[in-house]
Amino acid sequence: MIVNDGKCKCGNIEATLKLPHPLNEYSPRQCDCDFCITRNISYVSDPEGVLELKCQENPEVQKQGSEQADFLTCPNCKTVIAASINLKGKLLGALNANVLSNKATFKPSTSVSPKKLGAKEKIERWEAVWLNILIII
Repeated sequence: MIVNDGKCKCGNIEATLKLPHPLNEYSPRQCDCDFCITRNISYVSDPEGVLELKCQENPEVQKQGSEQADFLTCPNCKTVIAASINLKGKLLGALNANVLSNKATFKPSTSVSPKKLGAKEKIERWEAVWLNILIII
């Protein structure tokens, strides 16, 4: 696994992203919803990867759109760290690619439109492309 580090703007939440391939092989997905567009968020994940979040305090959880996914946000600086969902006892999600220190090595982002998917289709998609998340407090 290749380890990539990042953090929120204030450093309250540190992210360690472990992926099977180097970042230059990934194209972050830029969601076209208003929430993500206004925050300039693109997400990266790989179902074979793992995201570890080391938090000085619990992340805030925000709901948007269909309210199926949780957006893990720093309670201090309000940086969105990841989109996530708890499925079958596992926390799955995708990291906000902008929090990584080496984010410039990614391929250009590709636009995605989850709002065009039904509730069941979203969950199936997330199960297929998101990675496991571990939160350490």
